[in-house]
Amino acid sequence: MRTRSIVLSIAAALGGTLAVTGFVGCATTSHGVQPSALGKARPSSELLPLLAQPGPVELETVVSCDWAVERGGLINLAHPTAKAAGLKDGAEPAQIFFHALRHPAKGLFIVDTGVETAMRDAPEQAAMRGLIASAMNMGSMKVHAPLGEWLAKQQQPLAGVFLTHLHPDHVTGMADVPAGTPVYSGPGEASERALMNLVVQANVDRALAGKPPLSEWTYAREDAGLFDGAVDIFGDGSVWALWLPGHTPGTTAYLVRSTKGPVLLAGDISHTRWGWEHDVEPGSYNNDADGATASFKRLRAFAQAHPEVEVRLGHQH
Repeated sequence: MRTRSIVLSIAAALGGTLAVTGFVGCATTSHGVQPSALGKARPSSELLPLLAQPGPVELETVVSCDWAVERGGLINLAHPTAKAAGLKDGAEPAQIFFHALRHPAKGLFIVDTGVETAMRDAPEQAAMRGLIASAMNMGSMKVHAPLGEWLAKQQQPLAGVFLTHLHPDHVTGMADVPAGTPVYSGPGEASERALMNLVVQANVDRALAGKPPLSEWTYAREDAGLFDGAVDIFGDGSVWALWLPGHTPGTTAYLVRSTKGPVLLAGDISHTRWGWEHDVEPGSYNNDADGATASFKRLRAFAQAHPEVEVRLGHQH
């Protein structure tokens, strides 16, 4: 994933024009944004008594494709534990997932989007193409279950998409989501300005084309809570959005009370199994390194305090 280096090359080619004009980048997407009408902010402590109770949601995690990413982006190789283990930069095996949530009353939802069918069949027509395809090392992808094919086999329509964040590898399947489907994300995801969005924005805009304005979770900030905020999505305590900013401003994990027990969909708060198990935070693929490390520590402490919760990470089982 070489997005940053490609953008810096573009900036250099412009001969310093960006610096002269004071240009500080653009937003992640120009797609519209609105407050979410779904879900209600609740103190995060209120989810704790529910963890021991059986949940109503059927949960399926689908490996949409195998992938390879620079290890230094996924794991902080400067961490003493990583150094002691002899970890070096190089290609780290990864996957791109989507998670299907079947709620008995609310219907079918997905968390993140896998990859779109065109990524396999007509990559030149995919929403993510050109420079971003090179930056994301899309040539290494081995597609197994594109979202569009999977949706075509389902017996119920897709009611909505819950995003952990808006990085391109988490909306790579969004073009396969039917037009008009509601899409939900954390606050500030769409509007954060960055130089790298010169490359990113057009791709994310294409992925979101035909969708309603992004609905942002209306968290109530908790200064001393388990998380920065929590939203009870369906109002029955079955699925929670948990605000853990740092990787991006609105990075959101999802706690699902599934029929087989509670499952934490951590997203890129930790990309890798090694990083999670060895208490080593992600590397350079973070908007705010200090914030990302704080959220990583907070989520890991929650998981250690509640071993009954299964943790599914951003890009590795």
